[in-house]
Amino acid sequence: MKYKNTNPFYLKKSFLCLVTLLTLIPIPSFASSTVQPMLDTGDTAWMLISSALVLLMTIPGLALFYAGMVRKKNVLATMMQSFSICCIITIVWVAMGYSLVFTTWNSFIGNLSQFMLHGILGNYHMGVDKGFVLGANSSNPVLMTIPQSIYVLFQMTFIIISVAILVGSVAERIKFSALCLFCVFWSLFSYVPVAHWIWNPTGWLANLGAIDFAGGTVVHINAGIAGLICALVIGKRLGYGRSDLAPHNVGYAVMGASLLWVGWFGFNGGSALGANGRAAMAVLVTQIAAAAGGIGWMSVEWICRKKPTVLGIVSGAVAGLVVITPAAGFVMPGPALLMGFFGGIICFWSCSYLKRKLGYDDSLDAFGIHGIGGIIGAILTGFFAFGPLSATESDPLGINASFHLVIAQTEAVVVTLLWSSLVSYLLLKIIDAFIGLRVNNDAERQGLDMVLHNEQIN
Repeated sequence: MKYKNTNPFYLKKSFLCLVTLLTLIPIPSFASSTVQPMLDTGDTAWMLISSALVLLMTIPGLALFYAGMVRKKNVLATMMQSFSICCIITIVWVAMGYSLVFTTWNSFIGNLSQFMLHGILGNYHMGVDKGFVLGANSSNPVLMTIPQSIYVLFQMTFIIISVAILVGSVAERIKFSALCLFCVFWSLFSYVPVAHWIWNPTGWLANLGAIDFAGGTVVHINAGIAGLICALVIGKRLGYGRSDLAPHNVGYAVMGASLLWVGWFGFNGGSALGANGRAAMAVLVTQIAAAAGGIGWMSVEWICRKKPTVLGIVSGAVAGLVVITPAAGFVMPGPALLMGFFGGIICFWSCSYLKRKLGYDDSLDAFGIHGIGGIIGAILTGFFAFGPLSATESDPLGINASFHLVIAQTEAVVVTLLWSSLVSYLLLKIIDAFIGLRVNNDAERQGLDMVLHNEQIN
C-alpha cells in the first residue's frame, strides 16, 4: 500500500517549484510589430506622482474617512481593512491581475503571458527605457510614452481602492478572514473582467463604444453594487435603527475626505497618461465637481434638515468626485459643475432616504455614494462629452456626446451592475458556507478591535 507524502516541507517545496516553472514557461504574448514610442520624462514624472496620489487615497485617505464614521470600538479594525487590502491586492495584481486585464486573449479576458509581471522589462534596450503599446495587436492600440512598470503601479492603485471602497458597506460586523478571502476572489472575478472589458482596447464594452476615463464604471459602480450585495447578504448591524450608531470622530472623516480630494487629482489627472492639456483639464473639472458636490449636498441638507453638517458637506464633495470620474477627460468645466451639483443632491437622497426606505444597512454608504454617483457620472458622460478633449491624429473629431454614446454608457452600467452583483453574491454564499461571514453577536457588541485584533483605542 502506497502513502502520499504530506510533509509540509515537501508541499511547500513543490509549490515553489510550480510557481518557478510557471514564470519560466514561454506563454505566447500575442505581440505585434507596432513601433515602440519613445519614453517622455515629463509624462513619466507625472505618472509617478499620480500613482503616489492615488495610493494616498486608500492609505491614509479612505482609512481615515471610514474610521471616522464607525464607533470607537471598531476604529482600528476599519483601518486594518484598508491597510491589509493594500497589501493583499498588491500581490494579487502582480501575480495575475495585471496580466488578465491588459494582455490580449479575447474580448472578455486577457492571458497569463505577464504572470508575475513576466516580460515587463522588454522595453529596456541597451540601457534606454522606451514606452510600450497597450493592445498592440488590436485595431486601436494605445502608444504609451511611459514605462510599463509605472503603468502597472498606477493601475494597481485603482484596484486597491476599489476593493477598499466596497468593504465599507459591511464595517463593524464582518469577519476579517472572510473579508480577506472575499477581497482576493472579488478582485479576480469582478474587477479584473470589468476592467478588461472597458480599459483594454480589445474589450467588448470598449468595442461597443463605452468610455470610462478614470473608473466611474470599473471602480465606483463595480465596488458600489458589490457593497450593496454584501450589506444585504451579511445583514444589518445589531441595533440598527434603534441604537446610537453615530460616528466616533467626524474629524477623522474630514481629514480622510480631504486626502481623498487631493489624491483624486492623481486619480483623474493621471488617467490622461501624461503631463498634457487633457490632464490639466481633468484636474480642473475634478476640483469644480468636488466643490459643486459639496455645495449640492449641503444646500439640500440645509433645506430639509435646517442645518448643514460637516459630514454632509464632505460626503457631498466625495459624491461630486465620484460623478466626475468617468467624465474627467471628456467634459468641460460647465458640465462638470452641473454634474457635481446634481450628484451631490442625488447621493444625499440615496444615503438619507433610499437606504432608509429599502431598509438595508450600508454602513459607510459605499453604494449610496460610489454606486449611485458612478451611475450618474457614467450616463451623463454620454450627454456632455466634448470631442476636442479626446481628439487624436487618428480620430481628429474625438468622442462627442451623442445618443449612441448614451446607449453605450447605459449598457456598460447595466452589465457592470449585473456582473458584479452575481459574482459578489456567489462568493459571499460560498465563503459563508465554509467559514462564515459575520462575527457572533457578543463579538459585535464588544467591538472588532479587541475581538479580531486584540487592540483598542484608549
